[in-house]
Amino acid sequence: MAGISYKLENFEGPLDLLLHLIEKNKVSIYDIPIVLITEQYLEYVSRMETEDLNVVSEFLVMAATLIDIKSRMLLPVEVSEDGEEEDPRAELVARLLEYKMYKYMAQELLEMEEGAGRQLYKEPTVPKEVAKYEPPVDLDELLDGLTLAKLQSIFESVVKRRADKIDPIRSKFGTIRREPISLETRIGSVMDYARLHRKFSFRQLLERQGDKLEVVVTFLAVLELMKMGKIHLTQEDLFDDMNIETLEPEGEKGELNLEGLEDFEG
Repeated sequence: MAGISYKLENFEGPLDLLLHLIEKNKVSIYDIPIVLITEQYLEYVSRMETEDLNVVSEFLVMAATLIDIKSRMLLPVEVSEDGEEEDPRAELVARLLEYKMYKYMAQELLEMEEGAGRQLYKEPTVPKEVAKYEPPVDLDELLDGLTLAKLQSIFESVVKRRADKIDPIRSKFGTIRREPISLETRIGSVMDYARLHRKFSFRQLLERQGDKLEVVVTFLAVLELMKMGKIHLTQEDLFDDMNIETLEPEGEKGELNLEGLEDFEG
């Protein structure tokens, strides 16, 4: 038990001594011959030579417990409210089983600690340049499984949802012609969004646009970024929404080659 330095031969505490007596007599812990075990226990206690009151008190309390159980075993069997016979040894058996479990666990931990002491670990010595290396983007692998049919299905679904939100009366009013939408600007805004959110839904990106023209230009911007190897699209099942994930390391902003891109007018 914790805090007890005294050992009686190889026993630490009264429960350890009881377990030894049970194993020595080759009896079941669930059916302890209380008379025999009590006599042998008292014999051990009588041979103890220590002035430590804490140690002595632990063994004497257990001795009193054994004598109490022994006397109760001589009385008629007590019956609980449920009609079951009560065994005076039940509480002692439970304590012994719990102690035995912790004793074996402590032994296992000790063996693991001794084994760990024989293991050595080497600090990593990989150069920083090598650790930061990233293989070039494989466009064939990046676009694997991606078809125009899948993109068209998502695109048509988003356009339909935008059309469902149109007011049937106000839609007949005159329209104000918008300034041309720059594909270069839209590619930059999509990339900024990707850097901020890292991973998001393709449908979620398209639904943020104001009208059909913005949806189309955003759609083209996504295709351009895929060709550049800046983003990656995945789709688990056919007709499912597609997930977009940026391939740029977090905190880094690579340059975008946006030469030759057009502007689109509404």
